[in-house]
Amino acid sequence: MESKNPGLNYGRTSKKPVDLVIQGGTAVTMVPGQPPIHNARVLIKNDRIMAIGPSSEIPIPQDISIDTIDAKDAIIMPGLVNAHVHTAMTLFRGFADDLPLKEWLFERIFPAEANFLSPETVYRGALLGCIEMIASGTTCLADGYFFQDQTVRAVHESGLRGLLAQGVIDFPAPGVPDPKENIRMGQDFLEKWHHFSDRITPGLFCHSPVTCSEKTLRRSQKISREYGVPLQIHLSETLTEVSEILEISGKRPAHYLDQLGLVDSHLIAAHGVHLDETELRCLHEKGAKLVHVPESNMKLSSGIAPLDRITKMGLTTGLGTDGCASNNNLDLFGEMDTAAKLAKVSTQNPEALKAYIVLEMATLGGAAVLGLDKETGSLEKGKKADIIVVDLKSPHLCSLFDPVSALVYSAGGSDVKDVVVNGVPLMREKEFCSLDQDEIMAKVREISKRIRL
Repeated sequence: MESKNPGLNYGRTSKKPVDLVIQGGTAVTMVPGQPPIHNARVLIKNDRIMAIGPSSEIPIPQDISIDTIDAKDAIIMPGLVNAHVHTAMTLFRGFADDLPLKEWLFERIFPAEANFLSPETVYRGALLGCIEMIASGTTCLADGYFFQDQTVRAVHESGLRGLLAQGVIDFPAPGVPDPKENIRMGQDFLEKWHHFSDRITPGLFCHSPVTCSEKTLRRSQKISREYGVPLQIHLSETLTEVSEILEISGKRPAHYLDQLGLVDSHLIAAHGVHLDETELRCLHEKGAKLVHVPESNMKLSSGIAPLDRITKMGLTTGLGTDGCASNNNLDLFGEMDTAAKLAKVSTQNPEALKAYIVLEMATLGGAAVLGLDKETGSLEKGKKADIIVVDLKSPHLCSLFDPVSALVYSAGGSDVKDVVVNGVPLMREKEFCSLDQDEIMAKVREISKRIRL
């Protein structure tokens, strides 16, 4: 697939000693144990960080013209990782608010998807989600949906990094009208995109233990292992799900999946609202990953995930927004703030979830959930240059005593001014480098007029 955005020079091999410099301000690297670096400088060569440290210790060549991002009065940090999102559901933002999850899903969302999703609408909705995430500092995402060839197309053109999974469900679904074909379609998707790009990893996404049979779950896991990619699933999102799985199997959801052989280091489970202590221990011992999705859980009244116990146990945990039909935005800065405060109020303990832990969930932790922590999630030499710059020149970010606190409790996605992925600038001074925001939004507005009918 050729990019429609020639400004994104994905595969470049530059002969320059340095391609891009980010300098000034404070670097919050998310390298464990490393304090913030003041008056920092980051050197980028091709797609990787060549050097990072205080400007006084990182010289740059003076005899050539080098592209520079000015981070004075700003924070330099790793790009955020949205570890659970259905990107194209920007199409359904505000479409079915204030409903219980089962009614919302089966009576509103599933019918709307059946009637209005197509390759073209998914592509347009995914592009809109990409610009929303870029604008708010997300550089990497884990997506699961339908017509996923088009999400790959959109993410590729946007320049983002992602784990993009074909949805698997035992009901007629968009692009897969015969549920008997769900596994074949999923395997075809993996085969098609497996070696496409170093920024894009294909995968499978089983909707839930309730909507996928034992056979579907086992086959999805087997194929995922064969391709060496994660398997995503919604898990223990509602009490109704727990009750249904108990009735079917006599076991709680995590133990049911474990009985089927799904609980291992390849499993990414989103929500985890109603996991008990034995289930958490099972997931932890077998290396499964969790994604916390607090705002969606709140909006659908699903409950509050036991995040204090999850983090104390040491489960690898990321942070996600879910789709815009149940959030209704893709701003991970807002999600961090909500996650921290919700943990405190639900436990009546102000120390239940500290700012650094939440920031880690949205960066290095999220990368670990996706199996990408060796490549991204922190700022250090040799890692991919996935970097954002957060402007501090707004009243709500003054005074600044602790940059981590400011990022979690004060900053918002709108404070992001520069975004770099794979060494390529995607946004400079809040202006997209290649994508046409007005055109993308206009196309989705036209689609939304049809959805309302």
